[in-house]
Amino acid sequence: MRNTMTRGSKIKKSRGEIIFDVIVYAIAALFCIYCLYPFAIILGSSFETESNFATYGFPIIPKDFTLKAYQMVLGDSQIFKAYGVTIFTTVVGTLFSMFLTITMAYPLSLKKVKFRNVITFFVYFTMLFGGGLVPSYLLISKTLNMKNNLFVLIIPVAFGAWNMFLMRNFFNGIPGELAESAYMDGANDFQILAKIILPVSVPGIATISLFYALGYWNQWFNAMLYIEDANLFPLQYLLMRMLRNVEAMREMARTTGVSMGEIPTNSLRMATTVVAIGPIVLLYPYVQKFFTSGLTVGAIKG
Repeated sequence: MRNTMTRGSKIKKSRGEIIFDVIVYAIAALFCIYCLYPFAIILGSSFETESNFATYGFPIIPKDFTLKAYQMVLGDSQIFKAYGVTIFTTVVGTLFSMFLTITMAYPLSLKKVKFRNVITFFVYFTMLFGGGLVPSYLLISKTLNMKNNLFVLIIPVAFGAWNMFLMRNFFNGIPGELAESAYMDGANDFQILAKIILPVSVPGIATISLFYALGYWNQWFNAMLYIEDANLFPLQYLLMRMLRNVEAMREMARTTGVSMGEIPTNSLRMATTVVAIGPIVLLYPYVQKFFTSGLTVGAIKG
């Protein structure tokens, strides 16, 4: 039997199978190049001098290498404070959002919970209609008095109805036999959630956590509305203000005819993009493995 398996393992692929593999790998390689090409342009253009953009466009390999754009971005004394604010809001906000999402999604996934359909409808209703910008501003700034407060970047966006429905659907996909066997052993709902449901829900939790983390990392609108203290500016809002200031300086120089040197507008845009997305790009490979499990993975023990 061993000899048969050994001989079988050495069977060569047919010509058709080899051609098929080559085509699949070629398509995958082209798709990877297609996805990476814009990032290569952004990275290469961030090191290009401003005067070369009009002549050579946006290069992958800069013709005249310069660090002027990065010097402007990283030379700002507020940039590292903004990084700290963004990291804090992303970590704390993601944990808080996942706590709210899980504690809402799990009860709504249990058939024994009364009025769960009514509660689900009220959550769904918030996805269709909102109070509007003015009532929200008055509520947050006047009633709750959260202006110039770091938690104004977390609390107003802490709960996402769509993410809650995704998490609830994931819990619905977990076989009920897991919870029923635990009930028979005397476990309560909190013990079942902590010791049984959450351990088999890691793919769903990781996926929803990434959605929340991206939202917190990229937010700037709430900072524009409610934050006036420069020490509390998140990274995205600070970079946006920096770009606006540079564009205003360039427009002033153009209209007045006063030479202000080479202002790196285009390369600055690219540099701010690299600075903003860098940590998320590094984080994604650690979370990617959970996406392969999907959002409907269940498990049956015993």
